[in-house]
Amino acid sequence: MSSPKHEIKFTKLFINGEFVDSLSGNTFETIDPATEQVLATVAEGRKEDVDLAVKAAREAFDTGPWPRLSGEARRKILLKFADLIDENADELATLEVIDGGKLFGPVRYFEVPISSETFRYFAGAADKIRGATLKMSSNIQAYTLREPIGVVGHIIPWNGPAYMFATKVAPALAAGCTMVVKPAEQTPLTVLFFAHLSKLAGVPDGVINVVNGFGNTAGAAVSSHMDIDAVTFTGSTEVGRAVMHAAASSNLKPVSLELGGKSPFIVFDDADIDKAAELAILGNLTNKGEMCVAGSRVFVQEGVHDVFVKKLKVMVKGWATGDPFDLATRHGPQNNKQQYEKVLSCIERGKKEGATLVTGGKPFGTKGYYIEPTLFTNVTDDMSIAKDEIFGPVISVLKFKTVDEVIKRANATKYGLASGVMTKNIDTANTVSRSIRAGAVWVNCFIALDRDAPHGGYKMSGFGREQGLEALEHYLQVKTVATPIYDSPWL
Repeated sequence: MSSPKHEIKFTKLFINGEFVDSLSGNTFETIDPATEQVLATVAEGRKEDVDLAVKAAREAFDTGPWPRLSGEARRKILLKFADLIDENADELATLEVIDGGKLFGPVRYFEVPISSETFRYFAGAADKIRGATLKMSSNIQAYTLREPIGVVGHIIPWNGPAYMFATKVAPALAAGCTMVVKPAEQTPLTVLFFAHLSKLAGVPDGVINVVNGFGNTAGAAVSSHMDIDAVTFTGSTEVGRAVMHAAASSNLKPVSLELGGKSPFIVFDDADIDKAAELAILGNLTNKGEMCVAGSRVFVQEGVHDVFVKKLKVMVKGWATGDPFDLATRHGPQNNKQQYEKVLSCIERGKKEGATLVTGGKPFGTKGYYIEPTLFTNVTDDMSIAKDEIFGPVISVLKFKTVDEVIKRANATKYGLASGVMTKNIDTANTVSRSIRAGAVWVNCFIALDRDAPHGGYKMSGFGREQGLEALEHYLQVKTVATPIYDSPWL
């Protein structure tokens, strides 16, 4: 299991349209999780570098052309950006693989194209941002303007840098904002390449700035910066709470948070069992289980439980683990050593708490952060593997009897990001869909994410929505303008 030699082209900070060293000269290493070898030494940004990036973004917003361009002009640049993503798809996919352990096939032919299409989607929105004419109750005429909020801080997670960059940056650009992007320290390389493409696309200097660094330094500086007008964060609930606190204790900047999940995947007796098993696998083992929406609590009605578990066992055991560049591989290494050790620890806790380990549960191979796809049965709601987000290739199967019971148990979590419902009964589907406290309910499908579908959480899975036209709301302010009218024939 070895990654091909690959030239890393961009490792510095990207500030005001140029790649620059950090002011301190500090660097850090980024690791290939398949080989545990150092890929590159990357510039480490800190507070003083964030200050420079924010200054560039502020000047670009206050005096630069970007917010003042017509929507049509911004649309053309976003479309050029999208074309450049497609033209560099092999490079972007390779960086996702060697820096994050993702699989080349799904990234190259699914995630990277989704990223370019996200830019095209929001390019189409750039010239359609409009206000409204208001019907006032007195001799006043009024209307609303929807104006860009200003400088935005984006803090991007390590499990999908390309997808998350597009998800956050494209709508912010369409709205006319400028920004500072802080990629995860585990996976900075894709975002730096995107910065390079932004220059080629014609995005003006200072509009997009990228500061690599650690969460407790660079990330904290973004969250607490007095001259950043809004911040978006995707990651753990624990860190999301810290981001929100920093935003509140600084300049009360609005925050959009997409956080952890422990999503229920509910299989009723009347479901298509083959399809349900397939979706349970995809909903838990895609991207090595490193998904906030993973349906890691698989509730199966007692009438089909045993048959379902047998099918699931065969499929889990056949989920091919190996070289991320091999198109036959279905399962790659965990993103980083810390996550690898956390997942193994969660598996050990599940065994100690009495769950039945059906298959997997061990490291795979002698090199790289590989873990066998893992299946537990006889899981109960009070076990840690049924309560805590594992963010790894671990499936927990729980048995249930009735609709009312499974709704209550599915909602008995601090999270509320996504859910799945497998049934042929429309009444069951409607009842459960309206009862689950989650931002998404996927009926007879799973991971039905789309650029036109708003995505976000309930409860401690966060708030705010990404994707869909609703995503623009975080990057726009609403201003009401009123003037008196005289001798008008109508109000």
